[in-house]
Amino acid sequence: MDKQPQRRLFGTDGIRGTANKAPMTAEMALRLGQAAGLLFTRGNHRHRVIIGKDTRLSGYMLEPALTAGFISAGMNVTLAGPLPTPAIAMLTRSLRLDLGVVISASHNPFEDNGIKLFGPDGAKLSDETEAEIEALMAEDLSERMAPPEKLGRAARLVDAAGRYIEAAKFSLPRGLRLDGLRIVLDCAHGAAYKVAPAALFELGAEVIPLGVSPDGFNINREAGSTAPRALCEAVLEHHADIGIALDGDADRVILADERGEIIDGDQILGLIARDMAQAGNLRGGGIVATVMSNLGLERFLADLGVSLTRTKVGDRYVAEAMRTEQKNLGGEQSGHVILSDFATTGDGLVAALQVLSVLVRSGQRASEACRVFAPLPQLLRNVRYRGASPLALPHIKAAIEAAAKRLQGTGRVLIRPSGTEPLIRVMAEGEDQGLIEEIVEGCAARSPPPPRRRRNDRACPYSCRLGFRRRRRDRGGSENHHRARRLWLHRHHRPHRAEHAGGEGCASGAAGLRGAGDALRDRGYRRRCDQARHADQCGHHPRRRRDAARQRTDGAGPGDGRHLRRRAVTR
Repeated sequence: MDKQPQRRLFGTDGIRGTANKAPMTAEMALRLGQAAGLLFTRGNHRHRVIIGKDTRLSGYMLEPALTAGFISAGMNVTLAGPLPTPAIAMLTRSLRLDLGVVISASHNPFEDNGIKLFGPDGAKLSDETEAEIEALMAEDLSERMAPPEKLGRAARLVDAAGRYIEAAKFSLPRGLRLDGLRIVLDCAHGAAYKVAPAALFELGAEVIPLGVSPDGFNINREAGSTAPRALCEAVLEHHADIGIALDGDADRVILADERGEIIDGDQILGLIARDMAQAGNLRGGGIVATVMSNLGLERFLADLGVSLTRTKVGDRYVAEAMRTEQKNLGGEQSGHVILSDFATTGDGLVAALQVLSVLVRSGQRASEACRVFAPLPQLLRNVRYRGASPLALPHIKAAIEAAAKRLQGTGRVLIRPSGTEPLIRVMAEGEDQGLIEEIVEGCAARSPPPPRRRRNDRACPYSCRLGFRRRRRDRGGSENHHRARRLWLHRHHRPHRAEHAGGEGCASGAAGLRGAGDALRDRGYRRRCDQARHADQCGHHPRRRRDAARQRTDGAGPGDGRHLRRRAVTR
């Protein structure tokens, strides 16, 4: 059997990284556009792709690079501007395009960015298709680009926002309005900063907007679904009926009730599942969630006669399972909610509208309608390890099996590796909070210790030996070496001399000097700080001063003691 190509750039949600650093560079975006354009050129018709983005500054770098790549592959490019991820997925399918692209890093800070691809059906690409694109990016594509007469064109879709607003409003029952509802809406200074407030306003709600002033740098900064504190405070301040928080690309949502208490994705899933089951609109006899969803949700759905299928973490895996099992509701605890009757991916605005529909039809407060089950105590701990993953070790397997037996029937244990860091995520949930804590701590204690620090890797960033060695390696040469050390000591040690001696200005340096058994290290720090002070006073390195002193005392007799005094001074 042929070995499948490995994915190196694509992760669980497209390509993601720090902007203008590998892999998230303009060069990579250009090659991605060329490779994806070639792969999705099928047939003799003029192929088209739509590109949307969020409000990050780096979007201005990646958008033209992708556009150039697709045009060079012979594709026409439609530019949608800042729009939510589900809007691009919807437009890809409704406009019968060949490909959809979203430039966004979702809930990450502005320094990061990412690229997600959607197929003609509006769904995220499979792992196999992403691997094919990566394989093409590694090849020389210069001979496969379009000839001059077949290059693509670029145009802007002026009514893209209006199309998405109407599609979101269409998800509500016919004739239902939101008149009389006061809603706090936090758009995280992201892609939905225009369309989400407009949709709620057109439906009759009184909207109190937050996070609708993007400047390229403030996306997700103390705002949105990952930082809902401002939302909760605004709900209480304005006496709102409910609060809605979206993330940077508006594919996830978190709610706050009228008391300012958070309603997570599991509660939203339970509420919508019950409403759809009662109306007879829930297909497949169940819903899809990830392994992180609370056990309380599973028990609540079981009482309703609704099954729960669990997948790996990631909304793309939820969507794949929904298509396989022909179900129309799925999501994650983090707030991704997929309603396949209206969207092909997580849509924060559409999910929020379904909750608002329940509030209007039931006449209940958000705190009454949205608390559909009592979540079981859940505890998560991240354990760092060194070397290979310890999950294959016999004693780790035995500990996991023993923990699962202790919780059998009353809870569950989930231990999985992180996809981005050398971490093992230990999660347990059950009815007994004390037992959960005991199990998590017991499993974490059996894991291998974290990586040991090297001798020079002090807690303080102004460590003499660490910083000096780096500069010595970079500079090279004895004269440059002494000049670099004098410059480094002057810049770093002089302002922080008191802090190394135990002052309050440098918390990390003080932490590196305190504690039992640090007396010798403390003495070494003080000696080096004295050397720094001496170097500042005399203007050059102490070792060079000592050599000069020896030259000046040449010819002095052994009885005059000058050479001893000189040596004592330099020490």
